[in-house]
Amino acid sequence: MNHVLCGLAANVTLPSELVNRLIAVADADIAVELAGRGDLSREQAVSLVSRVEESAVRLAYEGRLTAADIDPAAQPHAALALLHERAGSPEWARLLAADPVVERREKLAACSGLPSDVVKTLAADSDVRVVAELALWTTPEVAARLAGHPHAEVRRAVAANEATPPAVLAALITGRGLPPAQRCLVCDREETPFVHDPQCPRPDCDLLPGASCDGPHESTMHDIQEAALRNPATPTEAVVGFADHPSMLLRWALAARSDLPPEVYRRLAADPTPGVRADLAENPAIDDALIRVLASDRDHNVRRRLAHNPHVPLDLLTHLAGTTKIGTTLLPRIASASPAEVEALAQSPKPAARMLVAQRRDLPPEICDALANDPDAKVAKFIAPHPGRSEAQLRAMVDRHGVRVLAKVAANPDATPALLEDLTRNEPSVQKAFREIARHRNATASALLACLADKQARPIAAGHPALPPPVIVELLTDADWQVVEAAAANPSLPPAVISDLMRRL
Repeated sequence: MNHVLCGLAANVTLPSELVNRLIAVADADIAVELAGRGDLSREQAVSLVSRVEESAVRLAYEGRLTAADIDPAAQPHAALALLHERAGSPEWARLLAADPVVERREKLAACSGLPSDVVKTLAADSDVRVVAELALWTTPEVAARLAGHPHAEVRRAVAANEATPPAVLAALITGRGLPPAQRCLVCDREETPFVHDPQCPRPDCDLLPGASCDGPHESTMHDIQEAALRNPATPTEAVVGFADHPSMLLRWALAARSDLPPEVYRRLAADPTPGVRADLAENPAIDDALIRVLASDRDHNVRRRLAHNPHVPLDLLTHLAGTTKIGTTLLPRIASASPAEVEALAQSPKPAARMLVAQRRDLPPEICDALANDPDAKVAKFIAPHPGRSEAQLRAMVDRHGVRVLAKVAANPDATPALLEDLTRNEPSVQKAFREIARHRNATASALLACLADKQARPIAAGHPALPPPVIVELLTDADWQVVEAAAANPSLPPAVISDLMRRL
């Protein structure tokens, strides 16, 4: 891989004639960068596809190619991408339905709006992977027909398809009303009875650990039930009986459903598997009483997930924030808090409450100012990146809390050039702060030179346009390929250097 050329392919200052020269020599890696250029013309896109056909997929999805630009026989990847976007010709679908390459027929089966004769052909395909892919994405009518397919893997795909009629999904769970499946992936390949060793030493084996078949295709039938239980289109009455099922995976599949009776949610809240209780904790359908039960769950992840439930009461959420590592994501309940609730949280004597509300980016100025002066470093960390903070406020945070807020202050979009320079000289230094400064729009050459000394910030700084051109040129021979690509893509790379690099092609 030529990392300089990959970087140049992404350089926004590269003239059109030099883009053409890169297209003429592009390999798959260079083509990825060229396909992402916003200034690529239709003619250049067609030329790039002629050079590296795989680039057509992205170009087609982005609307940079039309059906007139593609020869489906010579460029099947591009044709499939346009068919997926419903911008291809029906004749392409008929051609690709007979393609000898299974993977292409499989991709075709995932396309919507296919002609009925093509759907019929794919449904009768000799390779079960093609039929299963069709079953996963097809219409209700076709899904209903495929529910009785002799291969259990096709039925598993039907069970996962949300367009499958509810009555068919209920039948897949019980098997009643459907002919017995005749084959599965296990008995296709192994003599039964067979249980796949989780430590299987065969490098070419793609059976899942524990896959088994003793005649009734046990593991695949279990997978069919799990897929149907996770499918929101499956009727409630068909799934409620699985809350006490011996299979942990089947009980787990119920926990995120929003249509279960309260007594079923209560049984799941007592499940011995923490993952079941964790999914249940985040489920918006559980009531206040169950939320409070789960708030005292012994498992940390259950309590963390409960904090992300949009209906968790604020008093409980504040308690959870003080005792559980929740993360830095704005929680749904905080995002929906009313102005009065926001004010109450900001004035709470509990730092955890102030920390939660500090994550909002739409706070009134007076609340932002108060939180910027908060004596607790955790609160300050969340308010520090807010736009609109003055240089004096940001410097005061650093003076008050030191390294605990340095990276967040550096991430503030209004941090001044002088402040960023001072942050690079802070003792002790903070690695994450260098990365934030390296990508900051206000970073100066002096600050960026300091960032180059940090291994993780170096590739980011190498692409910053404020870096001095002689330094950028020097970085083109760096030992780190990420630095080389970033330097070559830097818009401040001198045009004369770019021309010289291109002359060497």
